[in-house]
Amino acid sequence: MTGSAIVLYGPPASGKSAITSELSALHPDFVLFRRIKIGGGCRDGYRDAAESEVDALHREGLVLYENTRYGNTYLVDQPELGRMIDTGLVPIVHVGQLAGVRAIQQYSAAWLAVLLWCSRATTAKRVRARASGDLDARVAAWDETARDIKNRRAGDFALHIDTTRSSAATAAITIHAALSGPIGGR
Repeated sequence: MTGSAIVLYGPPASGKSAITSELSALHPDFVLFRRIKIGGGCRDGYRDAAESEVDALHREGLVLYENTRYGNTYLVDQPELGRMIDTGLVPIVHVGQLAGVRAIQQYSAAWLAVLLWCSRATTAKRVRARASGDLDARVAAWDETARDIKNRRAGDFALHIDTTRSSAATAAITIHAALSGPIGGR
């Protein structure tokens, strides 16, 4: 049986990290997939990789998705995703691009794709509360995501959760209940 995996798609501050924390609290097998990050800024929730490692992943066709945002490059790699699934974990991948959702779902797993949404004003309010100093970049990314989501197709997402109306804990319970596979019944 193929293992389960979750992809959370949404604009900045739509609740991806908060919901991931709540899912992990529901069951320890729900674990954040730490993307490779090349660049500066916050390192929390990311993995570092040497340029030679990234080059090798590209040469071997093991990069499932790569994007650039906030002056950094982010990669979802097949070896780490496979390792997590093979050990019985349910990786939770965060992406902010529809192309990323579609690309990573090409990896053989029982994927649950979740669209998280909040208003532009909510994103701005949440980013201000974080005091991360990158409000303009995060709001610009919200605008990019709003344009991107217009290209969604039926079937791209199994769930749509408005995080201005649903707490992270409630969203996590909804996601857990919707997840098919061995962990869904726990």
